[in-house]
Amino acid sequence: MNAEAVTSPEVTSPDAPSSPPTVPSTVVWCCGRPYVLEASPGRARWMGNDHRGRPEALSSAELQRRGWSHRRAC
Repeated sequence: MNAEAVTSPEVTSPDAPSSPPTVPSTVVWCCGRPYVLEASPGRARWMGNDHRGRPEALSSAELQRRGWSHRRAC
């Protein structure tokens, strides 16, 4: 067995994308809630709701830090 293949930190699974999509109106899941990419004239932002149902805007960097997926994780 190749030890380098087992310990390589560069290997990622298809379920763990590195950066969020950039296509407007894309829906991703973060912390069990959906977020939609809104393209605005200045900066794109991910809009969703927080745990109390209030509107919440996230940057792509914040979404990436929190962890996101194309599929809902239960």
